[in-house]
Amino acid sequence: MRATPAGERLSIGIVGGSLGGLFAASLLTRRGHRVTVFERSRTGLERRGAGLVAQQELYDLLHAVGRDAEARVGVVATDRITLARDGRVLTSDPTPQIQVSWDHTYSVFRSLIPPEGYRLGQAVATVHDRDQGATVETVTGELHEFDLVVGADGLRSVTRHVVAPDDDRNRYAGYITWRGLIPEAELPAAAARTLLGRFAFYSGPEVHMLGYLVPGADGETEPGARRYSWVWYRSMSEHELADLMQLTHRPAGSSSTAPGDLPSELRERLLAEAEQLLPPPFAAAVAAEPRPFMQAIYDYVPPRMTSGRIALLGDAAAVVRPHTARGAAKAAGDALALAAGLDLGLGVDAALSQYEAERLPIARAISDYGRRIARSLQL
Repeated sequence: MRATPAGERLSIGIVGGSLGGLFAASLLTRRGHRVTVFERSRTGLERRGAGLVAQQELYDLLHAVGRDAEARVGVVATDRITLARDGRVLTSDPTPQIQVSWDHTYSVFRSLIPPEGYRLGQAVATVHDRDQGATVETVTGELHEFDLVVGADGLRSVTRHVVAPDDDRNRYAGYITWRGLIPEAELPAAAARTLLGRFAFYSGPEVHMLGYLVPGADGETEPGARRYSWVWYRSMSEHELADLMQLTHRPAGSSSTAPGDLPSELRERLLAEAEQLLPPPFAAAVAAEPRPFMQAIYDYVPPRMTSGRIALLGDAAAVVRPHTARGAAKAAGDALALAAGLDLGLGVDAALSQYEAERLPIARAISDYGRRIARSLQL
């Protein structure tokens, strides 16, 4: 099969328009490739996420797409604290850390994709490997031909099934996370004095919680305009998870809820459990969130990341525990490695072989690290 000369423009289809898909699309577009993103949401994904801990791969990617200034849009936690059950600060470690917001990061990378290259309401049924190319098939039966297809379609990836049909199942980790994202001014004064400006943690039996400040929805970082992001991990059996999905009227097999999905009686139960299980500052943060949302935690590492002219990226390639704070960073690293391989001009097949050889061991290492953290937290 012929090599692709350095600088040759490829037609590239990307399945999934969340962060992983945007990372790849923005970088490959900047490299001169013709990129089309297929996103199943009809309205877009703005305001869908919460907070991210900034990692080097994200800064590297911002530099690669010419948006270095966005690296400064973050909130610094001056120290990391651990709370006792009664709300006292047990430990304090002066380790500065930068947090960014999911929605601002999404907006930055979304702005780098031409409108015609980002197709909303385009749910993909499957993809097909072809001789010297690949095809995206939408649920309406439309076929779109490309030189290369990238599956960045997340936890429920349809692309993954084509790349690794014998081993494409996510494995439930036995616990979930509740999340909230509130204006910092909504925190009661006593909770704000303990939590704001710090990266705070609490661990109890089958419970782990953390919280931190992130920029406002449009990247605001000045005090008063920021938001507080909290994450509450709790053990939950598969049967209990299925019951929760039924009570929130989610389709069978679902594993997450969106803000606003939780009925008022379930939110009241959540608040009561927060009062019972969490330090008062964290219980106050939970109470201040009118629309908490949830996601179940899974593991998945593939036997391979590529097949023919199809490659996996981000959560479609490997699902890692959120404790690692490396989900978005891993997706950014995937995008950088894929683009670097294509830049060599050795051909798509050689680029994909190099991509898998570089990124699959990294995915395995991050996954192992996340499971070790979870065991240490007794989750």
